[in-house]
Amino acid sequence: MTGPGAMVSNHVSWLDCFALNAGGPLYFVSKSEVGSWPGIGWLAHATGTVFIRRNPRDAQKQRSIFEDRLRAGHRLLFFPEGTSTDGRRVLDFKSTLFAAFFINDFRHDMAIQPIALRYVAPPGAPPTFYGWWGDMAFGPHLLDVLSAKAGGQVEVIYHEPLPVAAMANRKTLAQVATETVRKAISASAEPRTET
Repeated sequence: MTGPGAMVSNHVSWLDCFALNAGGPLYFVSKSEVGSWPGIGWLAHATGTVFIRRNPRDAQKQRSIFEDRLRAGHRLLFFPEGTSTDGRRVLDFKSTLFAAFFINDFRHDMAIQPIALRYVAPPGAPPTFYGWWGDMAFGPHLLDVLSAKAGGQVEVIYHEPLPVAAMANRKTLAQVATETVRKAISASAEPRTET
């Protein structure tokens, strides 16, 4: 994405940040708890992550932080599912964070670029191998990934940016972004035939 705006992606694993940063520098938006996690928290602070509290009382303050970052030209990326999954499905994107893009002076210039992350497990591993979700412990998952046989991969699918001005409201924008990513994940899950 070349113009002002933000990117949104499905969230599968702690590996997502590495895969997405490979496309160029960005600033992740993350729940505040991540900042205190061992290892990951340090990395998040070091890379300029924007930490938010998921509390409706803080919505205005968070919107201000987004505005400041966007005015400074930062490329923001957030995971609007609000959690990670096994990578085989996409949860509905929560619309709350999309509200910052509907401020009058931003709305006409901003776009949201949906990104789909699709992981392919190494041969012999379950399809959910790279997924880190629920109450999975980080240490054992990290060791499993680092000791895996070669052959796994991640596909980062960049979709056309969605102009905010073309959307009726934040809920419509969240729904269109969800469906765009969901369609890419569903299509990639279908069996491929050789031609």
